[in-house]
Amino acid sequence: MKTIAQLLFATIAFGPVLSALDVGDESPCFSAPDDKGKDWSACDFLDKKNVIVYFYPAAMTGGCTKQACSYRDGADQLKQLDAVVVGVSGDRVESLKYFKIAEKLNFTLLSDAKGEIAKAFGVPTRPGGKLQRTVQGKEVTLVRDNTASRWTFVINKKGKIIYKNSKVSPTQDLTEVAKAIKASE
Repeated sequence: MKTIAQLLFATIAFGPVLSALDVGDESPCFSAPDDKGKDWSACDFLDKKNVIVYFYPAAMTGGCTKQACSYRDGADQLKQLDAVVVGVSGDRVESLKYFKIAEKLNFTLLSDAKGEIAKAFGVPTRPGGKLQRTVQGKEVTLVRDNTASRWTFVINKKGKIIYKNSKVSPTQDLTEVAKAIKASE
C-alpha cells in the first residue's frame, strides 16, 4: 500500500502517474501484439499458469540480451515452475522478430509501443530510439517507441501479483523469480 507521501512524491517528481502495482494486488488483464504480430492476452493463462512479466528497455542491447537469454536457457526450470514468461518492451513488432531470431528466444515478446502495459503496472518509461544491428547477415534498424525501466512481476494462477522487483539484475532475474514462485506454493 502506498503512503500519501509516496504518492505525492511520485506526482511531483514524475507528473501524474498510476501507482506502481505491488505484491498482493490484482494484475491487470492486459493484451498486446506479440513478436509475430498476433494478439497475446495474460487472461488466457488465468487458472492455468504462473506468468512472469518482465519489462526491459530495448531489444538487442547488452543487459536485455543477457536477461532474455537467461529465460531462454531456463525453459526447463520454467516448465517445472508451471510458468510462462513474457518480455515486454516499447520495441515495435518487427524489432521483436529480429531479437527473437538473433537470440533464438523460445518465449513470447510483446510490443508495448504506446507504453500502456508499462503504465498499467506503474513501470516508468522514457522516450524510445533506434538501433542498427546485424541479424542473419542483414543490417536492420530496430525501432522502439518508448523505453521501459527494467522491472519484473510474477502473477500467480489466480491473477495476483506475488513478486515484484524494480531493481532487476538481468543475469539473476530468473533465479529470483524461481525463489518467489517456490516460496508462494
